[in-house]
Amino acid sequence: MPDLRITIEGAKVAEHAATPLLLFQARVANEPRDQVLHTISLHAQIQIEVTRRKYDSAEQARLRDLFGEPDRWAQTLRNLLWTHASVVVPRFAANVLVEIPVPCTFDFNVAATKYFHGLTDGDLPLCFLFSGTVFYQCCDGPLQIAPISWDKEAKYRLPLRVWKDLMDAYYPNSAWLALHKDTFEKLYQFKVREGIPSWEEALERALTAFAETVRS
Repeated sequence: MPDLRITIEGAKVAEHAATPLLLFQARVANEPRDQVLHTISLHAQIQIEVTRRKYDSAEQARLRDLFGEPDRWAQTLRNLLWTHASVVVPRFAANVLVEIPVPCTFDFNVAATKYFHGLTDGDLPLCFLFSGTVFYQCCDGPLQIAPISWDKEAKYRLPLRVWKDLMDAYYPNSAWLALHKDTFEKLYQFKVREGIPSWEEALERALTAFAETVRS
């Protein structure tokens, strides 16, 4: 029966993708090495292990929306489920390198985006929890099927620079935010009423008016 060992060796930004996409290089090795694996349907649940890194004061302030006040982080810091990803591993013996595609979003209603954006430097501590099905053959025997053991996982520290480069490539000098329809309509009416040409200027004027109201 196959005994897989899966490690993450790197990550890069996918070029010419329709949407923001990271490619994680996964090394899939098998014992016994002479056993032929016809294919693997490989699935990964990717978690962000937020307790596996330290946060400076600037990061603590930026992450307050996600975890609350820093003095409560002992209770509020928990692993975050980032996403699920899948890949079909082709026929191989011994080991093979495959790329796991992971779509990304810059939606600030998503906890993972808030976390990634809140960091200023360093790495993103990730844990890949693997599952799936292996199609294999022993010597000249019949084709067999086996599930991937539930304890197969891999740790990887994704450089924050890779995620920021991805977002800079797809959203240069910008970000996007989803609004409720009623909030959008209020902002839209304000923009039209004041004859404001762009959404950025509409938001800036609204924030300025709010600040002046607070001061008065």
